[in-house]
Parts: sequence; C-alpha cells; structure tokens
Amino acid sequence: MMNESLQLLKQPEWRLIDQSSLGPMFSALQSFAADDTLCTSVGAGSSPPTARAWVHHSTVVLGIQDTKLPFLQEGIKLLQEAGLQVIVRNSGGLAVALDEGVLNLSLIFPDTEKGIDIDRGYEAMYLLIKQMFSGFSARIDAYEIVGSYCPGSYDLSIGGKKFAGISQRRIRRGVAVQIYLCVSGSGSERASLIRRFYETAKKTEITKWDYPDIQPEVMASLSELLGRKLTVQDVMLRFLNTLHQHAGRLYASSLHGEEVDLYQGYLQRVTERNEKALTAES
Repeated sequence: MMNESLQLLKQPEWRLIDQSSLGPMFSALQSFAADDTLCTSVGAGSSPPTARAWVHHSTVVLGIQDTKLPFLQEGIKLLQEAGLQVIVRNSGGLAVALDEGVLNLSLIFPDTEKGIDIDRGYEAMYLLIKQMFSGFSARIDAYEIVGSYCPGSYDLSIGGKKFAGISQRRIRRGVAVQIYLCVSGSGSERASLIRRFYETAKKTEITKWDYPDIQPEVMASLSELLGRKLTVQDVMLRFLNTLHQHAGRLYASSLHGEEVDLYQGYLQRVTERNEKALTAES
C-alpha cells in the first residue's frame, strides 16, 4: 500500500493553488466550491493533479449528520454568539473547528481507469504529512482517536493526541483528499468548543445517529505536541518542499478558463445546499 500511495504523490506535474492567506472574508463555502471545481477539472484531464492550501477564520464546519441534531438551532446560536461562522459541508464527517491556526490541505487526483482505492488516498496524505515532519523525533500515528471531534480511522496523532483528520470527496472522476492540521493554538480549547456545541444541540436526547463524546484532553496542536512554536507559514513551507520532492514540476496557479465558470456554478450549489441544511427541521 505504501508504494502505491507513494506513486500517487509522485507526479510529472503538481499544480499548486495557495489560498492560505486570503484572510477572514474567505468562506469555507468558497473552499468546497473550489475543490469540487478542481475535482471536475482534474478528473476530466484538463488539469494536472492539484494541491490546494487554505485557511478559514472563526468557522465551525458541520457535517450533514450534525444537521440531524434535535436542538441544532440552539447549537448554531451558541457558536454564532461566540463570533463563529457556521457552515455545513457537502460531504460526510462531523463538526470541525477552523481558525487562523489551522491549515487545510487538499490533494486532488484523477480517478484513473483502475480507480483510486479509498485507503490509498488516505495513505498518500498520511505519508506526505510524515515526510513533512520527518525532522522531528516524534512518531505520527494514524488510527481513530476516541473522544476527538470528527473521529475517523485516519486521525493523525502524536502520543495519543490528535492534531489532524483526513477526509475524501469524490466527484466527476476526481478525488480530493483533504486534511486539517491544527498547527498552533490550543487543541483542547477547540475541542471544548465543539463539545459545548454537542451538549447544546443534542442535550440528553437519544438520537438515531452517534455523536462523539468529546474529551478535550485528547486533542492538541502540532506546536503543543512538538514543543516548537510553528506557524501556518512554517508548515506551508514544509508542504511545498515535500511536494516538490515528488514532482517533476511544481507550479503556482489559480482557477482559470472554464474552471472560473464551473466554480460559480458549484459555489451557488453549495451555498443553496448550506442554507437549506441550516434551516431544515431536524
């Protein structure tokens, strides 16, 4: 599996779209539309494999499952009163906290004739992150961290404390493997925020869906875990250097040509879906 994952990372060309410093006005909805656009473009062969980096300020991204919470509107109000924007993403998973200390990365591949196995996509991202931080002695593990928010089998942790989660989205023969990396700040404070959301939106109701019983102490940032004050810019540099090792050519880009029109269509779609999900009766 590791060799196959390495082959995914090794590409003749990697295109890079860096949206990590666009500031507070850059909405998570714009990110979802960008990845869907790139999945379509890469899947059609009109773009090479593409890496995208992005940061969102003061945002909580909910999963579709979160919209089924019995007291959802109370939970949303709690977050909004704390000055947070609440968005529902167009893929699976559960609530995640994003802020200026969290770097998000997407790797977008074409889903070839053979098809990219789901685990292979996860392994490629895991391998990339391990290489980015290979200069540190800390071991990075991938397994579900019980008590974390948005738990999954590819939670990345050091010493049992989660600092990142990986997800995937597949659309139009493109595969986007996405990760959020808690670079700086307090991982447990982010977890406490999401815990309060669930306590408010679920209360003691028995629900059809399972929601995490969040234990804030199992989450931390890379700065906390590595004992070094890292910034998003530091980690971006590590990302670029590591990706460059795997690329025949790495070049910076933005959405262009037909992608701009595609993006407008996807943005309208995710915005409408988001509004519908946030106002739906649970």
